Amino acid sequence: MKTRGKVLILGATGGIGGETARQLIREDWEVRALKRGGNRSEHTDDIQWIRGDALDREHVNAAAKDCSVIVHAVNPPGYRNWQHLVLPMLRNTISAAEQNSSLIVLPGTVYNYGPDAFPLLREDAQQRPVTKKGAIRVQMEKELEAYSQRGGRVLIVRAGDFFGPHAGNNWFSQGLIKPGRLPKVISNPGTPDTGHQWAYLPDIAKTISALLARHEELDPFARFHMQGHWDPDGREMARAIQRITAHYGSAAKIQSFPWWFMYMAAPFNATLRELLEMRYLWRQSARLDNTKLVTFLGTEPHTPLDEAVHMTLQGLGCIENADAPPPPMART
Repeated sequence: MKTRGKVLILGATGGIGGETARQLIREDWEVRALKRGGNRSEHTDDIQWIRGDALDREHVNAAAKDCSVIVHAVNPPGYRNWQHLVLPMLRNTISAAEQNSSLIVLPGTVYNYGPDAFPLLREDAQQRPVTKKGAIRVQMEKELEAYSQRGGRVLIVRAGDFFGPHAGNNWFSQGLIKPGRLPKVISNPGTPDTGHQWAYLPDIAKTISALLARHEELDPFARFHMQGHWDPDGREMARAIQRITAHYGSAAKIQSFPWWFMYMAAPFNATLRELLEMRYLWRQSARLDNTKLVTFLGTEPHTPLDEAVHMTLQGLGCIENADAPPPPMART
């Protein structure tokens, strides 16, 4: 069977990497993935898994052989040791891409921007981050732009906070609810009447796939913003969880997120320290403008919020994959 090409995904065991792998397989791409441990090479879920480490340049170079696309979706687990691991992994990807003339895909973040760029973020907005992690993300994009200036090709798809049925480290599954149980309490990190940007992982994967299908039309250093799910008052995501869980017998209450506990525990927990650094994104509205994306594609892949939340809660084990019909979905 003829395929669209070969793609290497770094971080395929994570949320966005795994979702992108599944979508590209559906779109007839031949997908490889690098992972630590396991056999030297095996095929499962239509993915060719290759044993290796994203921190080892030779491993990445070998895995990327003959790949026209490399999706760089790998991050240190639990946000730990970013300053020592993130850029070396990216540089290995760039090295492999240069050897194979590969297009690099990077899932972008809002961390790159400081409050001076708010409230509406376009692709050409100045990137003046106010956090350490944001500064690293800016440096990543600068190095990718330098790669494009040497003849390479880069695609950055920027979206809000991730959520989805296979998501890992994210605010939805680690802040608002607890996986594996029907929520009785929904903790809302947002400031009242302050908008927040969310992104459903399957929609991001579909957007990446749609852009790759037209890769020959892309600029060498192409950046697109997704609107995803805009929560205009900072409460709609919590209300959507409440609506869905009510159908399964939970009268879940919405309460304010315990930021005070985060401040107390952060000195002893690296993940909490990193999450606290991003609190400014919950205190001020920062909305991504998807005009460029819609102009190029004609539309942005978009799953209605209640449907996306329903699938996410099901994937996180919060509600059963019941025989009962799903709740009526609000078209948002």
